[in-house]
Amino acid sequence: MTPAELILVAACLAAGGILKGATGAGAPVLAIPAMAAIFDVKFAVVVMVVPNLLTNLFQAWRFRRERPPGAFVWLFAVAGAIGAALGTWILAVLDPETLSLIVAVSVLGYVGFRLARPDWRIPLGLGKKLGVPAGIAAGMLQGASGISAPISISYLNALGLERRTFIATISIFFTVMSAGQIPALSSLGIVTGHSLLLSLAALVPVLAFMPIGSKIAERLSPKVFDRVILVLLAGLAAKLLADALL
Repeated sequence: MTPAELILVAACLAAGGILKGATGAGAPVLAIPAMAAIFDVKFAVVVMVVPNLLTNLFQAWRFRRERPPGAFVWLFAVAGAIGAALGTWILAVLDPETLSLIVAVSVLGYVGFRLARPDWRIPLGLGKKLGVPAGIAAGMLQGASGISAPISISYLNALGLERRTFIATISIFFTVMSAGQIPALSSLGIVTGHSLLLSLAALVPVLAFMPIGSKIAERLSPKVFDRVILVLLAGLAAKLLADALL
């Protein structure tokens, strides 16, 4: 990796850290499309493995008292881990162009849904019954593309969870899913000792810029910040589409 590429990767991770600090979730949503647009999806997924696991483990512990009661969160999380293992196999067998298309379409679908139905809600009782299929689907998307947000975040948003409860739930989901994804990636030869060290180093810019995201969120209205991120994501997805199709 050249110095210029190293700087670009660090910038992508820093941007993901800012989003994580501002919203409590979503570092891969920004960092993976950005890195995939520069390198490829497999590289981006591997780099985000350790930051995903450790930052969400920290948030899961920090907001542990806000976790919804009952088995819902754990069923959702374990289903996500199962789906991630299936998605990791897809990551191993598909070519980079197809993976880029999956990421691009997933991100555009997420952006489009957020713009079209910002206030859409699922009744909580029905939503809990949908936890396992939603977790498997989100996990498969995470394993194949490194991004589960089009399903996982949209699903939890639709339940209308309070912010701290949302962070507690999504953090447990990401933690369990990431913990299950690392052995799957290793068994397929996608993650090696060297790449794990690279992923551990990637934790530094993510953690360093999370407090900046928190400060930005305090100064901007949630609606303005959300729209800025959606525009940026749409631009990244458009680049991935162009790279894959042209």
